[in-house]
This record gives sequence, C-alpha cells and structure tokens, in this order.
Amino acid sequence: MKYVLLVILSIGLFSCQEEKQVKTFSSVSVETIYEDSLSIRAIEIIDESLAFSANKGFIGSIDLASGKVFTKTQQFDSILPEFRAIAHTAKDVFVLSVANPALLYKTGDSGQFELVYKEEAENVFYDAMTFWNNEEGIAIGDSMDGCLSIIITRNGGKTWQKLACSELPKSMKGEGAFAASNTNIKTIDDKTWVATTKGRVFYSADKGKTWEIIQTPIINTEETQGIYSIDFYDENIGFAIGGDYTKPDQNSKNKALTKDGGKTWQLVADGAEPSYKSCVQFIPNSDGYGLVAVGFNGISYSKDMGSSWTELSKESFYTIRFKNDTVAYAAGKNRVAKLRFK
Repeated sequence: MKYVLLVILSIGLFSCQEEKQVKTFSSVSVETIYEDSLSIRAIEIIDESLAFSANKGFIGSIDLASGKVFTKTQQFDSILPEFRAIAHTAKDVFVLSVANPALLYKTGDSGQFELVYKEEAENVFYDAMTFWNNEEGIAIGDSMDGCLSIIITRNGGKTWQKLACSELPKSMKGEGAFAASNTNIKTIDDKTWVATTKGRVFYSADKGKTWEIIQTPIINTEETQGIYSIDFYDENIGFAIGGDYTKPDQNSKNKALTKDGGKTWQLVADGAEPSYKSCVQFIPNSDGYGLVAVGFNGISYSKDMGSSWTELSKESFYTIRFKNDTVAYAAGKNRVAKLRFK
C-alpha cells in the first residue's frame, strides 16, 4: 500500500508541474495603419504609442489605441534629414540622421525637437541608436579615421561625446554598419553588441567603456554583404542575420546563432531559407526559440532558434518590433503596419 501511495503522490506532483507552452505560428495578418510616400526604417514602441522617423525630415507618432497620428517635419537650414535611427528614454524621444551632416535631435520641454549633436565630415554616416537606461545611450556609425564612429551620452541625451579611436579597436577598411532597420546594435543591462558590414561583432561589457571584437561566419566579402541586424533574447542567446541586399535570393552564410553571449557564433539553416533580411527580432516569451525576420522580400518565422524557417508572408518591410508575443508593428516603404501572428 505504501508503494501505491508513493506512485500516486509522484503522479500528482508531476501533473502539478505545468510545462511552459511556447506559442507557435503558421500565419500572419497584416493591417496597414499609416501610409505616406516615405522610407520608414526606424520605429520604437513606447507604452501605447508607436514612434517612427523617416526620410524627408519626417517624425511621427501613432496612438495604438485610437489610431490617431501625430506628425512633424524637422528641417535643418535647407536640409530635410533622412532619419534612420530612433530611441527613447522615460522623458524624451531621439532621432538621428544618416549622412553629412549627422543630426541628433531630442524632444524638449517646449514640445519642439532640439538639436543636441551635430557632426560634419565627408564620410560621417550614423546607422543605429539605443539607450542602456534613462541616462546613458549610444549611437554607432561607419568607420572614420580607422575606427567605428561611436557617440555616447551619460546625461540623458543632453550632450553626446564621440569616442576617440584610441578608445576603440581598429576597424577594417570600409567597415561600418547597415542603416537598414536600426537594429545593428543591441543592449542588455551593461552589455552591448554592435554588428558590422564585415560580419564582426563589437562587444562591450561595461556600457561602451571597453570593447573587444568577435568574428562571425556571416558572409562579408563584398561591400553589400555582412550583418544587417542583430538581436539578443537574453544575455546569452543572440541571433544575427543579413546577407546581400543586391542578391536577395542568396541564403548561404547569412544566419548565425550564439548561446554564449556572442563569444562564438554558428551558422544555422545554411543554404536554406530565409535569404537576405534587414531585421530580425526574438518573439517575447518564447524562451529564445521564436524568431521573426523581415525584409523587402517577405516575413519569415522560426520556432527553433533559427534551425528551420517558414515563410509566412511576402509582404515587404524593413523593420519590426514586438508589442507582445502575438502582435508586432513593422514599417517599410510608404507604410507602417500592425502584424498579428497566429
């Protein structure tokens, strides 16, 4: 009788230990929520709103509950900047332009955008921006004078300082990043990963004070090749994707996974779909198994850390961000859309 009771007790204990069920998807619906003749590569979900920036000096915000859209055109002298990076703190939204001059604006107390950083140089080109916390943020750009361009704020974005090349590892000739989706950079706590056109990852464990370089196996022999997007689910599990946007059907050496915080990277689904993509994001609450990648050639989904993929849609987007584990927002040529994964 004692053994019977032990068996029954064991069964009861195991039945109480509910295993976490990770959602899997087989389709996605796409609902356009904003349209205009713009190239939109930078989006940021802020509570119940979606902030975005684009070319033509355009900055916008969508109230996700009501659908109401607020827009502004930011001009500098006679220039309408092309904004491809956006970030925020609890107090402010920041937008950063590509090309010369580099212009970084923040929202001010007056409700107008204030210019907080300007850099003029023939080769200046910034690609992505994010914040570690409400006081400290980072933006990265293409190489100048032998090192990546990296600017950092430690006072909530009021002022920004560019790191000297003596503080950074030496870059390779022509090394930079692709300003395709504002996802060349990822931060978790004090850690920072920056992905480059040469298939390398610049890693900092101390919010940009010191740096080291890790080479990934992502293809990088041509100027149009390299890592286009990087994301981390936690401080260990990360994914890099890219390829060559001029050869969008190429699917070899364009996807890599790390499980040790970026120290080592392994190619996955090599020679299989998806091909070139400009943005990859982990799906929330997926234990690092769920991934979605988008590009101008469609939307692809993986349920197994990138080992295999399913094309869910041929809808074209440049960038995507998840609001929760079934709803995301994506942007691209002429539109912003709400995506529901099912």
